[in-house]
Amino acid sequence: MSLSTARSFLSEACYGEQELDANSALMELDKGLRSGKLGEQCEAVVLFPKLFQKYPFPILINSAFLKLADIFRLGNNFLRLCVLKVTQQSEKHLEKILNVDEFLKRVFSVIHSNDPVARAITLRMLGSLASIIPERKNAHHSIRQSLDSHDNVEVEAAIFAAASFSAQSKDFAAGICNKVSEMIQGLDTPVELKLKLIPMLQHMHHDASLASSSRELLQHLVNSYPSTPMVIVTLHTFTQLAASSLIHIPKQLQLLLQYLKDDPRKAVKRLAINDLKLLAKKAPHLWMREDTQVTLCECALSSPYNSLKLGMLAVISTLSGTIAIKQYFSAAAGSTPVPPRLTDLVKLAQECCYHSNLCVSGHGVNVLTNIALSCPDKDCVQLEQDTLLALQSLVTLCSQDPSPRAQAMLKTALTSLVRLLKNRSELSQSAVEFLLGQLHVSCDWSRVSMCHALAAIAAQLPVLGDAMLPDLLDLYRVTGHSSTDRQQELLVSLATVIFVASQSSLSAEVKTVIKQQMDNVANGWTVYRIARQASHMGCHDFSSELYQSLRTRVASEHFYFWLNSLKEFSQAEQCLSLIQDGDYSGAMSAIAEALRSYQKGMASLTAASTPLSPLSFQCDLMKLRMDTVQALCQLLCTCNTLTSGNQLQRCGRISLQMKVCMDEFRSLAARYADLHHSSFDADFATLRNVELQQQSCLLVSHVIEALVLDPQAASFQECGSLGALQTESEYERRMMSVFHKVLEEVEGLRQKHPPVSHLHTGCLCDAVIALLKVPLSFERYFFQKLQSTSIKLALSPSPRTSTEPIPVQSSQQLTLKVEGVVQHGSTPGLFRKIQSVCLSVTTVLQSKASAEQKGALDTKTNEMEQRVEPHNDYFSTQFLLNFSVLGTHAVTVEASVVDQSGAQWKTGPKMSLSVKSLEDPYSQQLRLQLQQGPGAQAQRGPYTRF
Repeated sequence: MSLSTARSFLSEACYGEQELDANSALMELDKGLRSGKLGEQCEAVVLFPKLFQKYPFPILINSAFLKLADIFRLGNNFLRLCVLKVTQQSEKHLEKILNVDEFLKRVFSVIHSNDPVARAITLRMLGSLASIIPERKNAHHSIRQSLDSHDNVEVEAAIFAAASFSAQSKDFAAGICNKVSEMIQGLDTPVELKLKLIPMLQHMHHDASLASSSRELLQHLVNSYPSTPMVIVTLHTFTQLAASSLIHIPKQLQLLLQYLKDDPRKAVKRLAINDLKLLAKKAPHLWMREDTQVTLCECALSSPYNSLKLGMLAVISTLSGTIAIKQYFSAAAGSTPVPPRLTDLVKLAQECCYHSNLCVSGHGVNVLTNIALSCPDKDCVQLEQDTLLALQSLVTLCSQDPSPRAQAMLKTALTSLVRLLKNRSELSQSAVEFLLGQLHVSCDWSRVSMCHALAAIAAQLPVLGDAMLPDLLDLYRVTGHSSTDRQQELLVSLATVIFVASQSSLSAEVKTVIKQQMDNVANGWTVYRIARQASHMGCHDFSSELYQSLRTRVASEHFYFWLNSLKEFSQAEQCLSLIQDGDYSGAMSAIAEALRSYQKGMASLTAASTPLSPLSFQCDLMKLRMDTVQALCQLLCTCNTLTSGNQLQRCGRISLQMKVCMDEFRSLAARYADLHHSSFDADFATLRNVELQQQSCLLVSHVIEALVLDPQAASFQECGSLGALQTESEYERRMMSVFHKVLEEVEGLRQKHPPVSHLHTGCLCDAVIALLKVPLSFERYFFQKLQSTSIKLALSPSPRTSTEPIPVQSSQQLTLKVEGVVQHGSTPGLFRKIQSVCLSVTTVLQSKASAEQKGALDTKTNEMEQRVEPHNDYFSTQFLLNFSVLGTHAVTVEASVVDQSGAQWKTGPKMSLSVKSLEDPYSQQLRLQLQQGPGAQAQRGPYTRF
C-alpha cells in the first residue's frame, strides 16, 4: 500500500477542493492506518494535520479524530505519541469533534493500562483535550490519582494535565488547589517536582478567594525557600497570577521592585526585570510615580552591570510609550510640578544616550524622545535640543558599523527622529542637513535606513524636498559601483527619496542620473521596484519608460501583460497631468488620448489575470478610474453646449444633461464605496486613496447641483468636512488642496452671480481640469498584498449534484446549516482583524409548480441575517427557512466580515443552492378530492378504498 495519492493531495497549497477529494485523501490515510507496517501507520498519522488544514470542516475532522482514537487505543506507545503530537498540532480543530463522548471513550480506555508510559501519554492526551472536556469528572479523578503515582514520567504527565484543566475549569482548579498545596509543602516531595508543581498556581485566578489563597501560598514559598531556582519559579508564577487576576498587580509591582533593589543575585534581578516588562505592557496605568522614580531609576543609575541596566531601561522604554509617562510628569494635588529636566528619569535617559553599549543608547534615546513628545511645549524646548543631539550622536555612531546590532539601533534612532520631527517641525531643517551629510560617509545598509527616514521626513514636510535634491543626486551618481544586494537596495531607496523630494515633477537631470545608474548595475527587479515607486509618487512619465523597458525582460506572458498594463496606465495619467488650465479643447483631446491608453491597459490587465491571481482589485479600480475620466469628459462636453445655441433651446437641455451627469457621479461614488468595503486586506493608504476618489465624485455632483440645478438646496457640509483629517501623502495633500480651492470658488460664485451663466460653466470646467491634473497614486495594494484573508463556506444539506434541487415539503421548514472557516496568509491581522462574520440568506422564488398559483415572483423574497464570532477561525450557525409556495426557490448565502472597529466589509464568498418545494401527501389528497367534486365522492361506497 502506498500513501503517494494522499501525499500529493495534501502537499498542494491551494484551497477549495471538493469534498470528494478530501474523502478520497481520508480513505488513503485510513488504508495507511490499517496497514500492518508500523512505518506506514506512523506516516499516515503525521499526515492528518495537513488534511485538517486542507479541509477544516467538522464532518471530516470528526471522522479523522475517531480513526486516530482507534489507533491510540489499539496501537503501541510510539503510535500513541504520534497521535498526541497530531492532537497538539491541531488544537484549534478540536472543537469540531462532534462525537466527543465516543472519542473520549476510546482514548480514556488506555488510562487503565498497566504500562505507566501508556498512562502518561494518555494523561498528556487528556490535557491537550482540556478545552473540549473541561468538566469531565472521570478525567479529573484520573489526574488526581496519577499525581500520587510512584512513576516520575506519569507524575509529570499528570502535572501537565492538571495545569491544562486548571486553566479551563474553575471546579477542577478549586478542587486541585489544596492537593497541589500539600504536595508543594510536603517534605517528601522532591525539589525538582516542586519546581514543576508551582507554575500550576498561575491558573488559580477563576475567583478572588482562590487567587488570594494561591497568592498566600506563593508568598509563603518565597519566604521559606530562598534558593535561586525556587525564587525564580515562584516569582514568575506570582507575576502570571497577578496579570490574570488584575487586582494584585500593584502588590506584585512592589514585590518585584523590592527584589530588584535588594536581592544581590543577578538571575533574580533579571527575572524581576522581565516580569516588570510584562506588567508594563499589561497594565501601565497601574504604575505609580514612586515605582519609576524611586526604584527603577535609582537602580538603573547605580547598577554597574550593562545587562541589568539594559533590562531596566527596556522597562522604562516600554512605560515611556504609554499613559504612565503622563502620570509621571503630572503634579500631585497640592504639590509644585518639577521641571522635566530635573527629574531622575530624564537624567537617566540623558546619561544612557551616550553609553558605550549601543543597546543602552538606543533605549535611552527612545525614552528621551517619548519624554520630549509628552511634555508641554513651554517645558521642553531645551529638552528637545538635547534629544536631537542625542539622536544625531547615536546615528553617527551606528552608521559606521555594519553589524546587525548597530543597524537595529540605527533604525530605532531614526524612527525616534522621525517621530520627533513630525511633532516638532522647527527642528527638521537641521536634522535633514545632518542626515544628508551622514549619507556620504556611512556604510551601504546605514544609507538605506537613512534614505527611508529622509523619505518619511520629506513626505511630512514637502518644503524640505528642494534642498535635498542636489545632495541626493550627487550621491546617486557615485552609488551603484557593484551589483550586490546592498547596492541594489540603496539604488531603490535613493530613488524613492528623490521621487518624494521632487513631488511628482522630475527634471531631465534627475531622469538622466537615475537611468544611467540603472543601465550600469541595476537588475530587472531593481528597475521594477524603482518604477513602482515612481508610480506611487505620481511620476508617471518616468515610470512608463521603465515599464516599457521591462516588458521584454520577463519570461511569462502574464508578466508581460501586467507590465504592459502598467505602462499604458502611466501613459494615460501622464496625458491628464499635461492639461493646461483654461485650455478646454486641449483637455478634451488629452482625455481622449488617455481613455485610449486606459482601454489598452484594461485589455492587458485582463490578460494578465490568472485563476490564482485574479487581479480583481486592480481591474475594479482602473475600470472606475476610466469611467470617472469618461464622466468628467462628458461634463466638459455638456458645459460646452451651454455656451452655444439660444437661451430658450439650451435651458431645458442643459438641465437634463446636468442631471444625468450628477447622477453619474453619484453612481461612481457608490461604486468607489463598494470597492472600499470589499478591500478588507488593503493597507490604510490604499483605502484612503479610494476614499479620495469617492469624495472627488461627490464634490463634482455637489458643484453641479450648487451651480446649475438647485443652488438653494445644495449642501456643502459633506465636502466641507473633508479637510479635517491630517494629510499623510503628497497625493492626498494635492487632492485636498483642489477640494478646498473648488469649494471656495463655488461658494464665492454662488453669492455674487445668479445661475446659469458662462461663469458657472467655466467654474465647472476649471474644477474638472483641476481634478484631472492630479496624477493618480498607485499604492502598495495595487502591486502587493501584505495581508490575505478569505472565508470558505460549507452548506448542509447539500445537493448530490450542482444542478439538482433539494426537495422539501411545503408544510415543513428547512434547516440550513452554514459552516465557515477563516483562512489567513502569512501575516494575519496585519491591518485589521475579523471580529465577527455576518451571514445573510436570501430566498427567491424562481418558478412556480402550477399555473393556478398566480402572483408576482419578485414578491416571494425572504431575507435573514445572523452574526457569528469565529472561534479558532471556525464558525457555524443555522437558518430556519420556510418554503410555503410550491415551486423552485433559489437560496443565496453571502458572508461579510466585521472588523474590530465595527466596520462591515463585503469580502464574500457567495454560495447558492436550489430548493424545490413539494406538496405534502395529505394536502395533495385534499386538493384532488376538491378537484373531483361532490359527485365523485357520492359514487364511493363503504368498500371503495378496499
